[in-house]
Amino acid sequence: MDSEKQLTYYSMSYTIFAMNALAEVRKQRDISQRALAKRAAVSFRGLQLLEKGGHNWEVMTVARVAEALHLPGQGVDLVVDRFLRMRPDSIPEISIRMLLDGFDSWKTHLFDFVDAFRATVRNELLEPPAYGLDARLQALCASTAEALCAEKAQNAPAWCAGVPSLPSPWFVSGIENLKAMSLVESPVWFRSRNIFVLGNFLSRA
Repeated sequence: MDSEKQLTYYSMSYTIFAMNALAEVRKQRDISQRALAKRAAVSFRGLQLLEKGGHNWEVMTVARVAEALHLPGQGVDLVVDRFLRMRPDSIPEISIRMLLDGFDSWKTHLFDFVDAFRATVRNELLEPPAYGLDARLQALCASTAEALCAEKAQNAPAWCAGVPSLPSPWFVSGIENLKAMSLVESPVWFRSRNIFVLGNFLSRA
């Protein structure tokens, strides 16, 4: 990756991460997007795009949103610091890559996390995915985290319990001839969220 593209990727990754954190604060405080946009002096549509991610916004805009949420004056600096300390191949990191690279990139990024967790079993890798990630990928990240934690005989992170089942079945392989086999073999952590994978799904990492 050339330096200019890498800088753009880094900047967009930071924005997604920062807005993920701020969107969670907004929800926790039960503030609507419209009300927050008015407080922060940004357009309603602009705030929607900010929270959706994938837009390279200026840090000052993010800072205005943080200030409107009455976060400490150094709140954005703390978010930047957390972003810089984020573990490579952690769930938040790989979810940001999925957002930037598109839905179909999930397999490469998910298995980067699987490999990293199996190699180090660090809880820092298990933080929740970025805000705005496709519901299927959120569910896949949660189910994968639960499966790996069971494999290592440790408790799954609390955020997984809040990730609901998908409204319709997702057959991850996408191959018609494998659907019946996936229905039979899919481990409980995936099946419980209406996700169907082959029994060897995680062994292919």
